[in-house]
Amino acid sequence: MDVGELLRGYADIAAEQPLLLLTVILAIGGALGAVRIGSFSLGPAAVLFTALAFSAYDDRLRLPAILGVFGLALFAYVVGVGAGPSFFAALRTGGRALAVVVVALLVGAVVTVVSARAFGLDGPLLSGIYAGALTNTPALAAATEAWSSDLPTVGYSVTYLFGVLGMLLATMLGIRLRAPRAALVPVVEDSPPPALDTMTVRVEAAALPDLGTLAEQYDHRIVFSRIMRGDSPGHAGIVDIATDDAIPLPGDILTVIGDQPTIDRFASAVGHPSTVALTLDRSLVDYRRIAVSNAKVAGEALGDLRLRRRFGAVATRVRRGDVDLLASDDLVLQVGDRVRVVAPRSRMQDVTEFLGDSERGASAYSMTSLALGLAIGVLIGELEFPLPGGSAFALGVAGGPLLVGLIVGRVGRTGRILWTLPHSVASTLSQLGMMLFLAYAGTNAGSALADALGSPTGPRLLAIGAVVTTVTAGTVILGERLLAGTYGPRLGGILAGTQTQPAVLAYANESTREDPRVNLGYALVYPAAMIVKVVVAPLIGRF
Repeated sequence: MDVGELLRGYADIAAEQPLLLLTVILAIGGALGAVRIGSFSLGPAAVLFTALAFSAYDDRLRLPAILGVFGLALFAYVVGVGAGPSFFAALRTGGRALAVVVVALLVGAVVTVVSARAFGLDGPLLSGIYAGALTNTPALAAATEAWSSDLPTVGYSVTYLFGVLGMLLATMLGIRLRAPRAALVPVVEDSPPPALDTMTVRVEAAALPDLGTLAEQYDHRIVFSRIMRGDSPGHAGIVDIATDDAIPLPGDILTVIGDQPTIDRFASAVGHPSTVALTLDRSLVDYRRIAVSNAKVAGEALGDLRLRRRFGAVATRVRRGDVDLLASDDLVLQVGDRVRVVAPRSRMQDVTEFLGDSERGASAYSMTSLALGLAIGVLIGELEFPLPGGSAFALGVAGGPLLVGLIVGRVGRTGRILWTLPHSVASTLSQLGMMLFLAYAGTNAGSALADALGSPTGPRLLAIGAVVTTVTAGTVILGERLLAGTYGPRLGGILAGTQTQPAVLAYANESTREDPRVNLGYALVYPAAMIVKVVVAPLIGRF
């Protein structure tokens, strides 16, 4: 049996077995996505191109629509839940970023019309070119309904491929760009959470305020865990928990946690670094990392847990995913966080039981809250809002769940319902949802893409789409850097949100090792980008 016969035999079976088709696409796409050329890899986007190849080979190799719809809804909802805590704060200062994206999409529309007219094309094809070059299926649906024609689908199918690949390349460039020097506004703070360090400081200054006031003076960028009083040569002092009301005196020794520049400034202001290792004395004060698995604790701010009052304990840092966060009072805990706690030795077990410390519980989540959030998101996505000209707009299966995810992610908890997801669970679910959608989208576009490329109009459509994608991406990069002062991972997320493209977001997340600023940028501009495309696409061919 030769290779051709083997492929035909597989196609006959896979056409009747969607599960087999899906698993093979995911396996091949996952393997191709792991291949690196220098520092570049397709990552999960390879699933899309694998699926396109399968359906281009045999039109029967299609996955059912419900698979893609569920995957997209799940992916958008989980992204929203993760970005929710930071989204609304960023929204207050994100007006320029949103304006740049809207202008870039309008520039893309103008470029579509001018380029198409130069090639002698007009009408419904232009709507499809615009929707495909900017990879937006709801825009295609709106254009198809407005024109009552299949031509938008042709333009969409040909331009979609470079719409993904071109924006992937633009995102790779955007993430690597450093802070703009010529920005017309202050550069958006785009640094990752600072690396935390620990220093033992001997106090020399007199008349200092209590430790709570000192932490406030340094914008709560430092946390105190231990204090040794009465230390003198030959007479070791007593190590105790550093409570907010403790007033440090000359000769006392403090353990300070924070970013290196801040604790250096603190040490210079109150005394000097000490070589005394307070952590070695565990006779009265102990420390350990405790996993948060108690659902009653998750969703609460650290300050509201009152660990000092309950147990005489201090939380110093929180490990979330691969990042250490300073344990400030306003930090909201999530299931799966690992909290570094310093407590009296006799109360450490009480703190452990309070937080949970169950590995199984730390990876658990409420299926009820997940399903309920998705259901509400899907319902909101179905709501139609009237537009001028008699048409209507709906957020759709991606926009609705994303919006609800942002809201419940910000709320965190409603009564006994915990909306947040453990970091590991959220990462897995978003990857699964996105892969399901990409596999579905690819298997339902490959044959149309092959047919269009084989027609005389195909190369012209491909060229126009490439120009539209490139100009739009370039406008976003330049505008965000110069007018909004945005760069790095957040710029990568904004590019993905502008394109409303899960494959681009997946690449940005993978290349930045799940940097939360990527999802924040995506969620910030996605709703506006979706609305602009759905409104513009049906109109563009009439100019």
